Amino acid sequence: MKRLTGLQKQVLALYRGFLRAATAIAPEEWKIIEVIVSEEFHRNANKVDRKNFIYIEYLLHRGFKQLDQLKSPDTISIYTLPVPSPPSKP
Repeated sequence: MKRLTGLQKQVLALYRGFLRAATAIAPEEWKIIEVIVSEEFHRNANKVDRKNFIYIEYLLHRGFKQLDQLKSPDTISIYTLPVPSPPSKP
């Protein structure tokens, strides 16, 4: 089995963090959050070039900020906005 890179470990930690934080929300919202998080991670896994480290780090930073917001006791629900695509290389 291959060893995971630092970025891969951060992505997995973020994913697990979202799923753990969702369990603290109401049960009907938990399933919605699980679906949204899963779709976002799968979409980005297929859309983002694995060598575009700057964009991956941007998504990680954005994800950890969203996770902090989800963990806030004032949060009652979640929704998503489209993330801008990375600039294409000329």
